[in-house]
Amino acid sequence: MRVLVAMSGGVDSSVVALMLQQQGHDVVGVFMRNGVAGKSAQEKSCCSASDARDASVVADRLGIPFYAVDYEQEFARLMDHFAAEYRAGRTPNPCVLCNQDLKFGHLFKLADDVGAEMVATGHYAVAHDGELHLAADADKDQTYYLFGVERAALQRTLFPLGGMTKAEVRALASEANLVTAAKAESMDICFVTSGDYRDVVRTRGGAGKPGKFVDAFGKVLGEHNGLDGFTVGQRKGLPALGTPHYVASIAPDSGDVTLVPREGLQRSVMFVDGVRWLVDAPTDSDAFASDVKVRARHVPVAAKVTPEGTKVRVEFAEPVEAITPGQAAVFYRGTQVLGGGWIDGSA
Repeated sequence: MRVLVAMSGGVDSSVVALMLQQQGHDVVGVFMRNGVAGKSAQEKSCCSASDARDASVVADRLGIPFYAVDYEQEFARLMDHFAAEYRAGRTPNPCVLCNQDLKFGHLFKLADDVGAEMVATGHYAVAHDGELHLAADADKDQTYYLFGVERAALQRTLFPLGGMTKAEVRALASEANLVTAAKAESMDICFVTSGDYRDVVRTRGGAGKPGKFVDAFGKVLGEHNGLDGFTVGQRKGLPALGTPHYVASIAPDSGDVTLVPREGLQRSVMFVDGVRWLVDAPTDSDAFASDVKVRARHVPVAAKVTPEGTKVRVEFAEPVEAITPGQAAVFYRGTQVLGGGWIDGSA
């Protein structure tokens, strides 16, 4: 069948195109331009011109059609949201939104345009009969970033790397002499080309509100120049207080940033908004058991999840550290992703 492959110019998506071609599929490659470029050779976006070139070279080597599509306006809206969230005292996760609204929001339109039945990406995850499951390689698993993909979209999605390790992927690329075989991974947010996310915030509406550092009782500990410089759980860039302190909360109205010793970061209850389900939506107030991730590299923690419309209350079996408003919370049962949403608060 014809498959549209999202090619980022990295080794993972290159190998996806290779594997699908070897399996006999009619493969079409597409590169999604974000319109962001660094100011120097060191300031590089993962959707840069050099990445587009690498993706094109791989497509040429495989002999497959290749298109580069401009999504500058869509990425601009994503960047505006990113900046606004920091100014609101929240810590955004643009990669989740990019998958949810941009990549999987547009790839299927492109697939229809080129007559492709399926869409494939280089994510480490498993899609099966409309379900989303953990990848075999736990260190590379990317299901945390995919909970927002529509269930109907998963029916048309292939994740060929879901059962592979990174070493196996690089080996295949090397055997095929792909230009991306030894290419380093891009671990940063694609539109933060300078390495400092505050550059994006400050060029898209200015820094967050200045204010004070306070302790848990409201005692003033110092001053700061803007909320955009802080996130819950942060230790660096804080006043010297004699003992390690961490950001526990950020108040956008007053500009106060509350600092506490590490034990003060622990929470037992979390509130999640904007929940999307990849299973039949549970009935309101019908609590169920789930393992819950509160950040990408977080080991899931057992919890009781109580739905209330598009919101849920999560009660953890053991306290969780540094629950961060604006980040995603994702619910698992075994290997299956049940759904997820956006952290709105904790207690």
